[in-house]
Amino acid sequence: MTHRSSDTPVPVWSDEAGPVDAPLVVLVHGSMDRSTGLLKLSRQLDRTHRVARYDRRGYGRSVPQHQPHSGPFDMQHQVDDLLSVIAGRPAVLIGHSYGGNVALATAARHPQVVRAIAIYETPLSWEPWWPGNTAGAVAIQSAGDPAVAAERFMRRMIGDERWEALPERTRATRRFEGAAMVGELADLRERVPWSAAHIHVPVLAGYGSDGSPHHARGMRHVAQQIVGADLVELPGCRHDAPLSHPALFAQHLVIPLLARSG
Repeated sequence: MTHRSSDTPVPVWSDEAGPVDAPLVVLVHGSMDRSTGLLKLSRQLDRTHRVARYDRRGYGRSVPQHQPHSGPFDMQHQVDDLLSVIAGRPAVLIGHSYGGNVALATAARHPQVVRAIAIYETPLSWEPWWPGNTAGAVAIQSAGDPAVAAERFMRRMIGDERWEALPERTRATRRFEGAAMVGELADLRERVPWSAAHIHVPVLAGYGSDGSPHHARGMRHVAQQIVGADLVELPGCRHDAPLSHPALFAQHLVIPLLARSG
């Protein structure tokens, strides 16, 4: 099923797969990504669960034609978009990178619709110990030109060679998405998006053994702050684990969470 919600100026695109009457799992992507980055993970789960993916505002198919999204990109609007996808159904939320903050903020503000959460290498940019040389931090230094910021972020994440190999149309699309990236990451640094004291559902916090040390520290911090949260290390994985190791990601991070949530 594919639909566009009508409660935002630029509709949020989403897609669902799996048995209609099965428990709902919603996948939330990170900055400068889109729902297609979680498609492999969705296919690991949609034989037994109803799985929803969506393009967050300003990305993929949730962006105006041939122009950047005008926002706003604050966390409250991110939560509202996710609620439109959940549509009142109890859901397990899986958040990759920035998407983990959207999932946690939704649980803190609307606990009645969230059954459990798994997050993976979610940035805690507001913490004073969070490094200032991450891909997001470097990109925000070019916030005056979101297109430049997007390109700097992508070059940092995938490397110059892979960026240059992309078709120009793809690179242009990614530059349009710079407005969303700059807006949401700047908001994340300025405003704490959720409080551990307000999260009362099962939480698994994951990181990759081959990832950056600050992501491992961040997930340890989350596991320590949220009562009952567990820490999971994915062997041989980096930041792109949902794409590079979808079966391993599902086996170690998602399926145990689904079992805990009933």
